[in-house]
Amino acid sequence: MNKPNHSSICGCQSPEQPFLARRNFLLASGAISLGALTGCSQTTMTNPIRRIALTKERRDQLSPDDLIQLAKEGNERFRNGKLQPQDFLAEQQTSAHGQHPAAMLLTCIDSRAPAEIVLDLGIGDVFNSRVAGNIINEDILGSMEFACELSGAKLVVVMGHTACGAIKGAINNAVLGNLTGLLAKIKPAVDATVYEGERTASNYDFVDAVARTNIEFAIRDIRTRSPVLLALEKTGKIKIVGAMYDIGTGKVDIFG
Repeated sequence: MNKPNHSSICGCQSPEQPFLARRNFLLASGAISLGALTGCSQTTMTNPIRRIALTKERRDQLSPDDLIQLAKEGNERFRNGKLQPQDFLAEQQTSAHGQHPAAMLLTCIDSRAPAEIVLDLGIGDVFNSRVAGNIINEDILGSMEFACELSGAKLVVVMGHTACGAIKGAINNAVLGNLTGLLAKIKPAVDATVYEGERTASNYDFVDAVARTNIEFAIRDIRTRSPVLLALEKTGKIKIVGAMYDIGTGKVDIFG
């Protein structure tokens, strides 16, 4: 939240001059490939690539469409087993004086769907709010408004996934403490899903169809319940999209 101290950020990298030269090249070229979200340096042909946390300068160069493309490329690397080398300690150190995430994610708590990993992201790249069934509520909307209006994030992604337990619970009308109220927020998507076939939690095609409807309803709720985010989207400052993660194939389908 505080303005980053760029001298201390760069000073944590070694050797300093090759790192700065490579980072400046990336920022100037606007490259959106390996290390695109964060500056990176390859000091020799044998040393691993070094990364720093996303800077405001780099973030501001990227459009919402650039970020969607970067997410697709990151997921492609994940599925092909070619994740970019991470230096989490360097990312932690270079983000300590300020953060400039490029996107705001709303994802499910499912342990099999960690968005930062399946999109090949690092520390400081995105905000991520996780709740069962990736539902919308006032606290999450407030978090999104903070991320976009105050912190400058340019993309809102609501990401659900296949075989979602929260979706199955809503289909089954499960009752359990506070979970009952959470599942009630998903039930409208169950009722609204057009599907010819067995409409049960044991039919995973139906479960996944409801999960997609639930994402679409969440996007609708963001636009109708947050004038702040709607205004940002109408002026082209942000995009609001959905994404469906397949836990079987590892593929993220971005839509909307």
